[in-house]
Amino acid sequence: MSTSENNTTEKPYDEMSKPEQEEHDKVARAREQAEQDGEVKLKSQAEPILEGELFAEIKEEDSTWSIDDGVLYIELEKLSARTSTPQWWPHILTHHPRIDTSKLAPENSKLSDLDGETRGMVEKMMFDNQQKQMGKPTSDEQRKFEMLEKFKNAHPEMDFSNAKIG
Repeated sequence: MSTSENNTTEKPYDEMSKPEQEEHDKVARAREQAEQDGEVKLKSQAEPILEGELFAEIKEEDSTWSIDDGVLYIELEKLSARTSTPQWWPHILTHHPRIDTSKLAPENSKLSDLDGETRGMVEKMMFDNQQKQMGKPTSDEQRKFEMLEKFKNAHPEMDFSNAKIG
């Protein structure tokens, strides 16, 4: 039985003995491996269509699948999609052959090519990025400030002089 199974609260990593740290690391690696492993399988077939470890982490709650005209479509939302520099995957599953991602050149797209929702999101991101570069508040920060001002105006009886905001 590992230390974490004996205690309801696990002690901090730096307070663990070397064997406890090794056991903790082993359990964490196994958990991470299980989270990254996956398979796509039809109920009517014994063998999976896809099986293995993903190249990188995904956002499970934003990843979807659908079947259209008998074709299975799988859309994985990469965690790197949330960063300023998107990452091209050299393969989806680590045991598949790699492709040379340095040869990929995505086409530039115009805002007018995007659907309304996507366009709005891109414009907001561009605005927020410009605001950050100028040291000004982002649209979300402006919205929060405006809400606070409305609340202050609606409640003049309250003292906000010692409030720590931000």
